[in-house]
Amino acid sequence: MISRLNIRQLTEEKEESLSPYAARGRLSQGRLKYEELCPIRTCFQRDRDRIIHSKAFRRLKHKTQVFIAPLGDHYVTRLTHTLEVSQIARTVARALNLNEDLTEAIALGHDLGHTPFGHVGEDVLDELYYEGFRHNEQSLRVVDLLENDGQGLNLTWEVRDGIVNHSKTKVAVLGQDLGKVNTYEGEVCKIADIIAYINHDIGDAIRAGMITGDDLPLSATTVLGRSHSQRINTMVCDIIDRSWSVSGHDNTQDKPIITMSPPVLEATNTLRQFLFKRVYNLRSAQKEAERGREVIRQLYHYFNEHEGKLPAEYRSYRDERARRVVDYIAGMTDQYALRLAEKLSLIKAAAR
Repeated sequence: MISRLNIRQLTEEKEESLSPYAARGRLSQGRLKYEELCPIRTCFQRDRDRIIHSKAFRRLKHKTQVFIAPLGDHYVTRLTHTLEVSQIARTVARALNLNEDLTEAIALGHDLGHTPFGHVGEDVLDELYYEGFRHNEQSLRVVDLLENDGQGLNLTWEVRDGIVNHSKTKVAVLGQDLGKVNTYEGEVCKIADIIAYINHDIGDAIRAGMITGDDLPLSATTVLGRSHSQRINTMVCDIIDRSWSVSGHDNTQDKPIITMSPPVLEATNTLRQFLFKRVYNLRSAQKEAERGREVIRQLYHYFNEHEGKLPAEYRSYRDERARRVVDYIAGMTDQYALRLAEKLSLIKAAAR
């Protein structure tokens, strides 16, 4: 009965009213492996659902954003960060007449490959593994291979492109990137990621007593606002205003871009630089980060020396041992990594 209702086709017809710069489900470049189309959902809606139901997505609730294994109930986790990115990105995409389903799928999947202990874990694996490690590339590996018992999620090219190219270097906001997203929806997710982490990291730092609201640079708060909601609202409205040609309602630009106005961009960069100086690189935070680094190092060396201790699913992959060890560690939550490292320390002590 459902197949006769043509629900997916009706949705795809509605997509024809989107901006000429928007991605359309029926024009997707497809999946790695062919599948019959869903009678109800467009290909991007189907990708979103696969990501939400994945194990990697559920594990995000116990992965650190900035503060390692925090005891408070209101600190941001990798999952709440992901949901905030999705909300901001969808708001911008809807306003700019872009494909909201594609935007949501990219946003929900962008951090699936993130390590335990936030960027600390990423940096350590990058040092230890000879081929290097970047969480955006690991996110693609999760959806292409590691999920679904080694079958992957078989996502569309557009979602995979947005996931692998979402990550920025440590340069300024809207500065030179390592990767170039090939859809406007992916560009929206990239800038939404920045808006989300700058603002919730400020909130977490205040909650932890590392800074106060009065410490924030006056030049930035004068432009963006003092409160969390004011800053996000200013940034989002500014992006929509300055990127309006992307919506298709304004044809004055030959090549529309997702961007910010100079004053808001400068204020955003000022806040980001403030976070690096007063939060990310603070000595007390580095002391806590060292605990995470040591756990990652211990686990990496142990499983490279005891390959048979890897879970069966990771031993079954054809990749080299070090690659499989990286996959296992990257998928861990903070708590699991801490518990496992403690367990292995006890085992090691008993063997002496």
